[in-house]
Amino acid sequence: MTIDKATLREHLENMERSHLKPDNRISSDFFEELLADDFIEFGSSGGVSYKKDCIGEDGVGVRDLSLNDFEISLLSSDVVLATYRVKDKTRQQDTLRSTIWKFRDGRWQMFFHQGTIVKP
Repeated sequence: MTIDKATLREHLENMERSHLKPDNRISSDFFEELLADDFIEFGSSGGVSYKKDCIGEDGVGVRDLSLNDFEISLLSSDVVLATYRVKDKTRQQDTLRSTIWKFRDGRWQMFFHQGTIVKP
């Protein structure tokens, strides 16, 4: 698979931004499509979550979030590490985020995600 890094970066940044939108954060259908079946998250709260935890009545919770400083590193032709910062205006905290994306079944899926709180 030939990868144009700029196009892939834009696509994955749009995917990351899409899961910050309030309507998507409460949509089981959205997370069913976005997350790999073996998805795992190490949350900024210190908890561990799996795909089944994100697909429920409340989704992952609505907050006022913005994304900055998005970058990607190609780990292989079908695995990408994305890193960025999120400003959570609801909780008044900033986090460093990392996501491992895998290309499966003809689409990019979120395989691993981690959030780490940083000092303002």
